[in-house]
Amino acid sequence: MSHTPEARATPETAETPMLAVDDLRTVFHTDKETVRAVEGISFDVHEGETVGIVGESGSGKSVTARSIMGLVDAPGRIAEGSSIEFRGRELTGLTEDEYREVRGSGIAMVFQDPLTSLNPVYTVGNQIKETLRVHQDLHGDEADEAAIELLESVSIPDARRRLDEYPHQFSGGMRQRAVIAMALACDPDLLICDEPTTALDVTIQAQILELLQELQAERDLSIVFITHDMGVIAEVSDRVNVMYAGEIVESGPVGEIFENPAHPYTDGLLESIPGRYPDETYLRTIEGEVPTPTERPTSCRFAPRCPKKFDACEEIHPAPVAVESGAEDHRAACLLYPEDRGKEAAVDEHRRLRETEADDE
Repeated sequence: MSHTPEARATPETAETPMLAVDDLRTVFHTDKETVRAVEGISFDVHEGETVGIVGESGSGKSVTARSIMGLVDAPGRIAEGSSIEFRGRELTGLTEDEYREVRGSGIAMVFQDPLTSLNPVYTVGNQIKETLRVHQDLHGDEADEAAIELLESVSIPDARRRLDEYPHQFSGGMRQRAVIAMALACDPDLLICDEPTTALDVTIQAQILELLQELQAERDLSIVFITHDMGVIAEVSDRVNVMYAGEIVESGPVGEIFENPAHPYTDGLLESIPGRYPDETYLRTIEGEVPTPTERPTSCRFAPRCPKKFDACEEIHPAPVAVESGAEDHRAACLLYPEDRGKEAAVDEHRRLRETEADDE
């Protein structure tokens, strides 16, 4: 896999995005504390593009995906003021029945472990046909043929025979292909892939990534691809959002992020890519762990682990700003930016933005 992606085309800003997430906040209220798993993130997904969300475990990536799908389980809830628009329709206020209409035919999701998505006591064919029955009202031979076509579309050989096999009779890679076939059964416009290759070996991972790219081209899919692996992001994404402790700390075109990483956390993720420094005995790592955010942020959440922190990082919560003045397509939530203003002026800009935000609330 290449870890030095070339710059790719960025959608026109005037184009209405297929998915628009704005100030999304997802919180989990427990008896002991309130966990602020997603804290005010915003991003768009346009027609036919792949948007990556990358970060360590605990960064809020999967909660973001479940929030978009309306699958946040109690005691979690999406906070008031959050917005998730799909094709211009606000999703956050929908009832469960209304949301069910969006899932599958509008937005579908591929989960990390295919065994959690497949019922072990039913054949793979039965599970795909159930999806076709519920969402497309297909029955009998018509459903059989559609299910076979779906398995063939994800490159499962001898699809007609495989239809009658159970999940345990499939290899890990084949199970993931079957899950992708189920997700495509309703012909969705947007596919959310939540670490779909994490449990697979490198060879099978490459095959699944290639499959997703082929399906995207054939079906004009938009994809949100969630992973902790910057190497995978380089392979599949057009634009990328780097998440840390529930926040997006850097965003921009994938080529720009790889060539000119702005946030120290992004830099740390890139430094830790296996094989980046073949002459070194040990992998480079980011010291420390992702914190569990329980309060509204009043400082930089990455500061305890940051090699570039300075005093203001403990006092001001950085806002997402252009890395350089006028470069709106590359933004970072770090007090070192905008870089062309100098450190003191940059800090003043973040302070002003947060004070304005507080006044608006």
